[in-house]
Amino acid sequence: MKYFSYKAKDLEGKLIKGKVNSETEKEAIRHLKTNDLILFELKELNPLLHKDIYIGSPVKNKDFVIFLRQFATLIDAGITLVEATVILQEQTQSKPLRKALNQVQYSLEEGISLSDSLTEFPRLFPELFISMVRAGEVSGNLDEILNRMANYYEKQYQLRQKIVTALTYPMVVGVVAVVITIFLLAVIVPIFTDMFLSFDQEIPAYTQVVLQISEVVQTYWWVLLFIAFMGVISVRLLDKNPTMSYYMDVLKLRIPIFGVFIQKALLARMTQTLSSLLNSSVPILQAVAITENVIDNKVMKQVLQSSKDSLERGESMTEPMKKHWIFPRLITQMITVGERTGSVDAMLKKVSEFYEQELDESSDKLKSLIEPVMIIFLAFVVGAIVLSIVIPMFSLFENI
Repeated sequence: MKYFSYKAKDLEGKLIKGKVNSETEKEAIRHLKTNDLILFELKELNPLLHKDIYIGSPVKNKDFVIFLRQFATLIDAGITLVEATVILQEQTQSKPLRKALNQVQYSLEEGISLSDSLTEFPRLFPELFISMVRAGEVSGNLDEILNRMANYYEKQYQLRQKIVTALTYPMVVGVVAVVITIFLLAVIVPIFTDMFLSFDQEIPAYTQVVLQISEVVQTYWWVLLFIAFMGVISVRLLDKNPTMSYYMDVLKLRIPIFGVFIQKALLARMTQTLSSLLNSSVPILQAVAITENVIDNKVMKQVLQSSKDSLERGESMTEPMKKHWIFPRLITQMITVGERTGSVDAMLKKVSEFYEQELDESSDKLKSLIEPVMIIFLAFVVGAIVLSIVIPMFSLFENI
């Protein structure tokens, strides 16, 4: 893909400057002309210097959901796909999405299908969304599919927020506890160290331990910082190793209290995704494969891969699930009933609603449980250091 800068005038004579990416210079010129622009300057740019670089997802979830809602409304109103993409370019607040829609518009004008046009932007349009659009093109209910996708991504966003809300508090309190501990050991404790040593009195063993830790923090703080840095790097490297990454995901699910919460979140996401795909007439093998790619836990991915293999052999998709601890009996029983009655999508939807409710209740319980525990933990850490200073001071005052 090449990048070009251009100068042009619109039909009203207004000067317009911008960038466009296209395979060739001719395609870029043709694309600009289709937008009713009178081109008088076009320069090819260095793609390495002018390519947009984004950290994380280029499009916010909120912008993406609004885009889907608007797209569905336009299609339902009888607006053509090309006209809809032009209108959406003007409406969206997301610069990456606007640029992508500009290229999608060009592809549609060339006779390329919407689903194939979207595949050129894998970071903006997930495989799940593209597969659903393709299903909508085949069935002729694209507007319904887009609305369904908007509902799906709204639920996924709410699900993610529940997880973030539940896990943020202990992480923040933990970081605060570490910062306060280091501050007390590196700044406050040394102030009293010289005072304790100036008195010819025996210092309690507990206080001596704290003073020695304080000395280590002051002298070798850079070593501790290096160890923390190497710990983060090691976790990143282990995550890239397939085997270690798998066991790290197992560990996440085995953490007391938090593991069950993460498991419920994964089950809710898996059932939501699979239900949406099957309800949109996506073939079950393809639906399971897409769901496997959507899930970001290696343990569940492995079971879904086995379920897909089971389906290819003509067996039930629940056979591998029944043998694995990550899937409760509720899910396997509901899917089995769905397979027998031909309503797997409906059964999965009921299961997803159940786990959404379970997640809500677990989130509330987790927050109510963690808050006092973390406050006690923080008080214990600070109190332990303060106590190490207070105890010898009482002894000194008694001997004065």
